[in-house]
Amino acid sequence: MLDNNGNFILQSSHGTILWQSFDYPTDTLLPGMNLTITHKTHALKRLISWRSPQDPSPGNFSSGADPDEFRQRFIWNGSTPYLRGSIWNNNLVIGQYVESIKSTIYYRLLTIDDEVYASFGLPPPSVALVQMKIDYSGKIKTRVWNSNMSKWTDLWSGPNHECNKFGYCGPFGYCDNTQPIVTCKCLDGFEPNNKQDWTASRFSQGCHRMEAITCGQGDGFLNMSTMKIPSQFLYVKNRSLDECIAECTSNCSCTAFTYTNMSIDAINGDETRCLLWTRDLIDMEKLIGQGETLYIRVNGLSDKKRKSIVLKITLPVVSSLLIVICVWLV
Repeated sequence: MLDNNGNFILQSSHGTILWQSFDYPTDTLLPGMNLTITHKTHALKRLISWRSPQDPSPGNFSSGADPDEFRQRFIWNGSTPYLRGSIWNNNLVIGQYVESIKSTIYYRLLTIDDEVYASFGLPPPSVALVQMKIDYSGKIKTRVWNSNMSKWTDLWSGPNHECNKFGYCGPFGYCDNTQPIVTCKCLDGFEPNNKQDWTASRFSQGCHRMEAITCGQGDGFLNMSTMKIPSQFLYVKNRSLDECIAECTSNCSCTAFTYTNMSIDAINGDETRCLLWTRDLIDMEKLIGQGETLYIRVNGLSDKKRKSIVLKITLPVVSSLLIVICVWLV
């Protein structure tokens, strides 16, 4: 049976599904398909690119969840990370309204029989036909069927710049998408490891701190909004915001943290998402109209020239955590 959603099903005379094409997504994800992103009892699933526009045999690129952390998604070129998606900051993400299809597109995490799946679709009563596809060049695309032209057209595709590729800006560097010319920058309080390379648009060596952290002696957290937060994080389960701040503050190796209350359909019994970083900050971007707030550890009290919002943390000996928000102006 070929279902209306595109699923090709082989079933017994009693209606039991013996095989279905939705379990084998090849290079395309359709609404109604559930992509396995954990591997407790089932194998992880990936979208696999074609080898070329004319050759549908498996190509070099694949897309799916990080095997070690389902909250982040990658595109791989062979076994090498090529592009990393934003980390899930809610179990239901609703995109912006798309005029051409008169609808929004939602992305969702859901649990079925102790396994976590990712899916996407359009809320009713939308009847537009959409798909997500990885092409032979490694681009991931969201496409809509144009009935007037009888072909698929792209709503979005990426990566759009070299700067968007995984780790392009090196440690403690980030890709700034808010400027007319998209390029790499160092975080505030950091400078390029190799200024000559940086000037020549070779950014892979990244940045380093201009001033070493003095843990517990006036350090604070620099607030950077609308960020694609880094890779290689430590997920601390079941923490409130205050507890998440305390986790980072009490660990002198903690370089940054972020916190979100997932709020909808808790996954693995946890509605919170406290993430800490204890190593170099890799693969960050400054985004337009989306992203998260990343708190980066800095020697806050020693730099009074920076126009920033700094979260100053004090841990009293006996009393509970005191949080003071200070706005420093020139």
